[in-house]
Amino acid sequence: MNRTAIAAWRIRGLAGLMGLALSLPVLATTPLDTHLEAQQAQAALQERIDAADDESRAMLEELRRLEGETRRLRLENQRLAPGLETRAERLDRREAALEALADTRQALPELQQALIERLAAWVDADLPFLVEQRRGRVEALRASLTDPDLDDAERLERILAAWRAELDYGREMDAWRGTLDAGEARREVDFLRLGRVGLYYLTPDGRQGGVWLAEPGRWDALDDAQRRQVRQGLRMARDQRAPELLRLPVSQPLEDDA
Repeated sequence: MNRTAIAAWRIRGLAGLMGLALSLPVLATTPLDTHLEAQQAQAALQERIDAADDESRAMLEELRRLEGETRRLRLENQRLAPGLETRAERLDRREAALEALADTRQALPELQQALIERLAAWVDADLPFLVEQRRGRVEALRASLTDPDLDDAERLERILAAWRAELDYGREMDAWRGTLDAGEARREVDFLRLGRVGLYYLTPDGRQGGVWLAEPGRWDALDDAQRRQVRQGLRMARDQRAPELLRLPVSQPLEDDA
């Protein structure tokens, strides 16, 4: 082989080695880059999965919290519902009362006047006890209707207090010293009142006594036994004797239920 052929062979060999050398990095780096990209894609996907898991867990926790809050509110609503219904009914009644307030205020003076006149009629038709005191109370109520210093609430309160006092007389046993008007004669006696059932008197010496009869409107004399009963009743009313049954005629006529 001549020198020219040997040189050409060497050149071709050197060029082949250089081409191989130049091609080796390409063949070596391509799989590595692909692997790195795959790892990065997998890491990004895992991060998205983790983020989705965290978000799902947070949403689940929020859902559980909301469910618990809903149950609590439902129980609270069940507990408060009866009270709310009662308050609603009260509000309805108050609204109705406010709507009728104007009419009530217009009718109030007439109502007050009617209550006073009915009280006066009751006193006149009742047993004749503490007459001056009770009639004086009625006159004071009549004067209050024109008193500019009193408002409607104060007037009504006074009227109702007078009615309560009259009603209390029917539940009381009372005794007092007073003057008996019997025709032209006036004398001091002891009165005994048993509610509105009986009204009696007894002279201080105990020799005379009487019971008021409402139907004829006069006093009727008592016998000795009845006067002793009145004397015992006076001591009972004054807390000088223990309560016991009294046998006395009544002032009001008894109604027959038959």
